[in-house]
Amino acid sequence: MFECQGGRVQLHYCLTVLSGLLESLFFTGITFGWASLVFVLKIDGYFAGYCTNATRAEDQDVSIDCRGQDEHLSWVMSVATIANTLTRLPIGYVFDRCGTTVARLIAVCFYTTGTLLITLSRAETSVLLYPATACLVIAGTTLYITNVQVANLFDTYRSTIINVYNGAYDSSAAVFLIIKLLHEKGVSLHSCFFFLTLCSIFQLLRTFLLMPKGHIPFPLPDTYTYGFSCPSTRRERREEKENDKEDQELDVKRNKDDKTAEAETSLLKKPLVEPKQEEVSFRSCVMSWLFLWHLLWVVTSLLCQFLYLSLVNPMLTRLANNDQTLVSHYTNVFAITQLCAVLLSPLNGLIMDRHKHKPHKPLTQGETKREADLSSLPLSLSLNSVQCFLFCVCFTCPVLPLQYLTFILQVVNSTFFYAGHQAFISTAFPMQHFGKLSGLVMTLSSVVLFLQFPIQYVIQHQLQDDPLYVNVGLTVLSLLTFIHPVHVSLYCKKLAKQRKTKEAHGHGSAKC
Repeated sequence: MFECQGGRVQLHYCLTVLSGLLESLFFTGITFGWASLVFVLKIDGYFAGYCTNATRAEDQDVSIDCRGQDEHLSWVMSVATIANTLTRLPIGYVFDRCGTTVARLIAVCFYTTGTLLITLSRAETSVLLYPATACLVIAGTTLYITNVQVANLFDTYRSTIINVYNGAYDSSAAVFLIIKLLHEKGVSLHSCFFFLTLCSIFQLLRTFLLMPKGHIPFPLPDTYTYGFSCPSTRRERREEKENDKEDQELDVKRNKDDKTAEAETSLLKKPLVEPKQEEVSFRSCVMSWLFLWHLLWVVTSLLCQFLYLSLVNPMLTRLANNDQTLVSHYTNVFAITQLCAVLLSPLNGLIMDRHKHKPHKPLTQGETKREADLSSLPLSLSLNSVQCFLFCVCFTCPVLPLQYLTFILQVVNSTFFYAGHQAFISTAFPMQHFGKLSGLVMTLSSVVLFLQFPIQYVIQHQLQDDPLYVNVGLTVLSLLTFIHPVHVSLYCKKLAKQRKTKEAHGHGSAKC
């Protein structure tokens, strides 16, 4: 995908990318495999006290009604997702304000706390699952946010790397599948999570050795270094900077004596002034239509995704007529399908980066890099909207074999969604606001995600565990996601029109 030749610095870049891929694959999105862990938690008796004996009036047959247990296990996932979205804004602010190291140390603390709580929990202390799962979700998302900037190291494949990381983020759901399979072989749940606790050492090492203290800038300066480097490398970089400084001083002296060169120097200085013209306030970004329609797109997609993840186990149990062997089979298939997300993720990245592999347009056209990157996003956003709609249609149909297709669509849609969200925020708005804007979107989404609780209550107590009407409503709601790609496409056309109109004046709008 990208070359790792050209010295120690390039090797350092590659180690950062590859270690970030491993981190994303095993630590960031493990709670997406909640369906696999629920199966283990039920066997170990978590929330089993909410199961009751039920007698059917027809034949006086006594059975165990565990709807209360299912309800609490669904609530654990719902509370965790809401806690994650509520903390995204403060986490984003800390990331923008304090840098990568501080944000990652907070993430490691959350991760260690979450795994330790599950390690120490028992069936009698099932309530510990609420804070533990919330900590794991928050930690995983924070690690993912800090890893997104790694794509800035390779401009040509920037969106592709973001998508690969997102695919690994989704595929890390397989960690809970591995725990489920180990549990079936006799390994205890607590031993598995104690091992995960020890894995936080890897996160700490990567934080101090392979990640910057601040942020990775975009575009990337030629002399940029970060993390651990040997003294010789730092000395070489200092020498390069000193030589460049001397060359620049000589050029300035020559240009002072040459009137013609002075005119050229004034032209060369224009790119240095452009960033000031492009600087926009956080408020102006939040109040733009680009952000508002993107917020609607995110909220709708998240509600469909998280509601499905919290209800997938009871849904499979109902469709399988409480056959636990069949439920276990479908749960394993779902987890294995999630593992394939990392293989599908480059596709969306290649769609976003397709324009970067074409010959550059003449500079006289005045097209900015932001405009070129933004114009490549509507196709990816549209595909995500189509996937979301088809995903909702499939899980609305109460047919068990059809859930194989539902699993595939859920994974594909999740892969396109998270990568599309991060790529859009980093492209459409200034990088200095990336953490805050990404966090604000998720925090505002939590208001809508609170609807999970009344929806789950209605399904389990008013609709007798049949979510058909709710699913139909979600399917209709998913059509709102098509507004965002249409607006982005129209916005790009508007920018092109403004560029042609203002080309003679040599300046552009600084609005988001």
